[in-house]
Amino acid sequence: MKAAPFEYIRATTIGDVFEAYAKFGEDAQIIAGGQSLMPILNMRLATPKALVDINDLSELTGITKSNGAIRIGSLTRIRELISAPEVAEYAPLLKLAAPHIAHPAIRNRGTVGGSLCHADPAAELPACISVVDGRMNITGPSGERIVESENFFQGIFETSVLPGELLSSIDIPVIKIGESVAFEEFVRRHGDYATLGLVARGCAEDGKVSGLKLVFFSVSDRPISAWRTAQVLEGHQIDDQSLRANLDAALEEDLSDIVKDVHTSVEAKKHLSKEILGRVLKKLVTGA
Repeated sequence: MKAAPFEYIRATTIGDVFEAYAKFGEDAQIIAGGQSLMPILNMRLATPKALVDINDLSELTGITKSNGAIRIGSLTRIRELISAPEVAEYAPLLKLAAPHIAHPAIRNRGTVGGSLCHADPAAELPACISVVDGRMNITGPSGERIVESENFFQGIFETSVLPGELLSSIDIPVIKIGESVAFEEFVRRHGDYATLGLVARGCAEDGKVSGLKLVFFSVSDRPISAWRTAQVLEGHQIDDQSLRANLDAALEEDLSDIVKDVHTSVEAKKHLSKEILGRVLKKLVTGA
């Protein structure tokens, strides 16, 4: 099957994007990398009247550091998260996670903003941005607004970007001195969407963790913060067996909305969540 007919608009300014929105309303669809959008169009799961190509908008590209944060333009290609020295130094979790996102051909074309706006609950980037408290800069005809990552993801393929707006950049606070990050996922094959994944940040000293934040992905309709589990672990050795009952109960409550997928039952995902938590905590403490 092929895409339904549409008008193609090559935007050269952000104003061109808003003009297209004004003309076509919700029937205008932005295209950047197109790695998720094109299959959807070809299956006619979406039939926009206009595609607005934003690849010429250089102001939406690049990675810069200022005021204690790095700013990633929404048009920045995912491959740049692997190679950019600013990411390696100030946002190392993104460098850890990026090689697990799909395959090289997808990472070469796919954009950071596209992945976040697509909001697939099994994708790595939404969880990573959530655990590092990223801030989304959303631009509309009347100006810019900022949305915290915890409020950005609204459900499966749903975000707080409103019709007529676009995600222009993401601000990520630089990693704190003494803080570590960790990434782990279960996949059927490298590059597939995760069966279940977990990202973490926090400080570790003498086997104890503090300031811990845990975010699971591919467990519900959006990234899930396991804040109860983090509270139980706060200030304790990760292998403290006296915590086991409280830890299991907290994890069960944090993942109370866990859902199955076509390959994995809820029971299997619950089992995997305990296994992956242990792996991530060990990485966080050892720095492996």
